[in-house]
Amino acid sequence: MSLLDNVMEPFVYMLKQSDKDAHGGYKPKWTEGEKLLAAAVKDSSTSARVGVVQGLTSLYTITTRRAVNLKNHTVIKRLSDGKVFRITSDGDDKATPRTATLDMRIVTAEEYTLPE
Repeated sequence: MSLLDNVMEPFVYMLKQSDKDAHGGYKPKWTEGEKLLAAAVKDSSTSARVGVVQGLTSLYTITTRRAVNLKNHTVIKRLSDGKVFRITSDGDDKATPRTATLDMRIVTAEEYTLPE
């Protein structure tokens, strides 16, 4: 077991569906989808902390295996505490080469509140 395996924990994809509401409109409904393993690390840099003070959301780095390619605006939830993240980059941008022994892909994310 590698160090990367030790820090990964269960997450689940959050899937958005639309349900009709009583007024003839639509209301989003979020359901859990497929599970995945990932590691989320909070960005504690000075610039990230200044951004949070100015009202921005907390920023994270999400690490997965190369086979898990998270796309921009994908929403995932960490099962250990229910924290929800919205991916803010594209998994195609940062992945180790196929010939590398280190098997990982990195995206950025923000804390997210599921809209009701």
